[in-house]
Amino acid sequence: MRVLVRAILSSVNMQAQQQMAESSLLQVFEIDGVTNVEFVDSNILDESSIRHIGEELIQVIERKGLPKIVLNFDNVSALSSSALGMLITLNTKVGEKNGRLALACIKGPIRDVFRITKLDKAFSIHDTVGGAVSSLR
Repeated sequence: MRVLVRAILSSVNMQAQQQMAESSLLQVFEIDGVTNVEFVDSNILDESSIRHIGEELIQVIERKGLPKIVLNFDNVSALSSSALGMLITLNTKVGEKNGRLALACIKGPIRDVFRITKLDKAFSIHDTVGGAVSSLR
């Protein structure tokens, strides 16, 4: 009976992990010790997505001893104020681990929001992913 319960729990756990991986809102990959993160959705607006993205990014930060992370906004066309709050929280968490966070490819109205809110002073923002990666080395 215990073996059957363990097998069922193991199967459920694997299915949950697979669903989470399939429903990931981020593409995360490493290049030369820098974690590159690309957003899958172009609109980061609803609370559920923002919470999910925040959780995924916190996992990335926690796996790293000294996180060096580039967030690539090339695909992003809309961002809510809640998403900005999540980015501020992430920047703090990276700083607590003596890591560094750089943002790349923020354009148009989103760039204006960063400038108007003075968040362009709180974040290291670069026009290209290459520039962001270079800033973390």
